[in-house]
Amino acid sequence: MRKPFSAALAATAAVAVLSGCATTTTGPAKTIHTTPDVYPAIGPYSQIVQAGNLYFLAGVIPLNKAGNAVQGTTIEEQTRLVLDYIGAKLKSQGMGFENVVMSNVYLKNLNDFATMNRIYAEYFKSQPPARATIEASRLPRDVLVEIAVIAAK
Repeated sequence: MRKPFSAALAATAAVAVLSGCATTTTGPAKTIHTTPDVYPAIGPYSQIVQAGNLYFLAGVIPLNKAGNAVQGTTIEEQTRLVLDYIGAKLKSQGMGFENVVMSNVYLKNLNDFATMNRIYAEYFKSQPPARATIEASRLPRDVLVEIAVIAAK
């Protein structure tokens, strides 16, 4: 009799394949990274989590470097700051925007997409990553944009 293929086993196998790690019963090892060039994590999350050759960068919002105030009032100002912070996180791990394979963009107002997209294109000049963009009814600190990325080294 054939045993059913469990969802947990399928998820573990998918993570192993995507991260280039061998499958283990405890899951892939992860390493936590931080950089002082970006505001510190505000809450129970890590700035950067490495699993194999993949780097998962937590969502970035346009805060000042201390992490206690929103910077910028326009979608253009906020998008630039968010992408500058993402660049700093990538640089801290010896990477650049060319290493980004996936990005998730959250906009307070999807009508800001064209402006965000124009600025985004300045940072991802060639071979841009896969991307999902959605309008979110509310973002942390009522910012206009949040972006999270996955990079491969």
